[in-house]
Amino acid sequence: MPPTDDTPAASFDGGTLDCGNGLLLLIRRHIDPLNAGQVLEVRSREPSVADDLPSWARLTGNALLSATRDGDGTRYRLRKTPRVEKSGVTPPARQSPAPVVASRPSVWRGLDESGSGDQRLPGGLAVMGIGSWPRPAALVKALHEWLAGRMPEDEFHGHADDAVRLAVAAQLRAGVDVVTDGEQRRDNYASFVASRLDNCQLIPVTDLLPYVTDPAKFAADLAALDVPADQIRHPAVFGKLRRSRSLAGRELAFTKSLTDRPVKVALPGPYLLTRTMWLECVSDRAYPDRESLAGDIVTVLREEALQLLADGAALVQFDEPVLTEVVFTRAAGRRTFMCGALGERGGQAEELEFASRLLKTLLDGLPRERVALHVCRGNWSRDESVALSGPYTPLVPLLAGLPVGTYFLEMATPRAGELGPLAGLPDDRRIGVGVVNQKLDRVETVEEVTALAEAAVAAFGVGRVLLNPDCGFATFADSPVASAAVAERKLGVIVEAARLLRQRHGHD
Repeated sequence: MPPTDDTPAASFDGGTLDCGNGLLLLIRRHIDPLNAGQVLEVRSREPSVADDLPSWARLTGNALLSATRDGDGTRYRLRKTPRVEKSGVTPPARQSPAPVVASRPSVWRGLDESGSGDQRLPGGLAVMGIGSWPRPAALVKALHEWLAGRMPEDEFHGHADDAVRLAVAAQLRAGVDVVTDGEQRRDNYASFVASRLDNCQLIPVTDLLPYVTDPAKFAADLAALDVPADQIRHPAVFGKLRRSRSLAGRELAFTKSLTDRPVKVALPGPYLLTRTMWLECVSDRAYPDRESLAGDIVTVLREEALQLLADGAALVQFDEPVLTEVVFTRAAGRRTFMCGALGERGGQAEELEFASRLLKTLLDGLPRERVALHVCRGNWSRDESVALSGPYTPLVPLLAGLPVGTYFLEMATPRAGELGPLAGLPDDRRIGVGVVNQKLDRVETVEEVTALAEAAVAAFGVGRVLLNPDCGFATFADSPVASAAVAERKLGVIVEAARLLRQRHGHD
């Protein structure tokens, strides 16, 4: 039976804030810790809230119980409703457990004798994932409880530790050369920073309704997602960004305690975070423009990268998928639902120059051999038809000018085009070539993967080629694009293909 007690469990005064100027951030901060069925009372003296709050309530699934005039303002009562799973979504097919692939000696050279932590990533067809791994259901539940303030942080990390053990064990069974923690502690690959940076808040994307130019179309786009929109969170800045604790230091330390194999840590890139975090009428309370915000984003990412490298991360990878949104969506005459795609954007040349400047500032002076860049065309849906499409041609000049040692690129899907344009990348860079499509339930055959990898070897030379999936297996915690069993089998196939190619090319 639905609750009948309308007594507020929490309340606050929103003053004259409107929904597009911070009120929704305050509502989210107060309603998230409540249990389903409890009531939040919001006092407001802003007339426009009467029109905007009902739309927000409908979009988020919460119930607007009443709006009562009180002096010069209005008291609104909202009942928090339980999350309803979206119907009609087919989860990734469950596969039989993957056969254990015998581990082979790692081709990694390891730490140097000085103990400085300097590790050099080999070419030679080394195999690794991009970053994310499907999270167990218990962890996803714990993640929601923690983000809503209903679970202590230490208790959450206990659940996360168990999940990381599973993710690392699966990668080791598959035989990879480099492991990740599977991003198990993150709600998604990018917005997780909002839960760890000062003056930043995670809000569901449904709360962005007041900021978009076409609310009706935005609501329709959210309704078409593979996961309920209130489960996808977005970072919002409401003060000067500061990094008072590490973003991924705990991830690195715990993963290193589980294996002596090298560990890679992925971080969102500065352009992605700037596009994601800059929300007019919210961010401009702390920053005069997005360039100023970008400067602080670069600072916190650079601090984090330096710490991770010093603590023994073999490779720090920066993810910049929104670069493809810049060059492909406008030509298609549409926008894509991709993290950061909703943010402010200028013309193509302007945005690419801006992204290049941010990345170069971030990477300046970092050890090139231990930093990488990942680019794909969207990994939020298993429906290939909604993802971006186009060759790397317009991005090659930007990529070639960046001081990174490795590019991890989507190449297994026809949407990525041919290898030819990548000939413009410098000869001293490694190319991580996507050889399996993480979105497909079907596990590619060794022969299929070998053919793709052989084409890359012919183009770049065996010493420059690394092998990986096109993207992570679970960009969003609530919406993995593969099951853990399928992910392990796909990595195992890549490892076997790499073994055959090393034999063929005499590269042990």
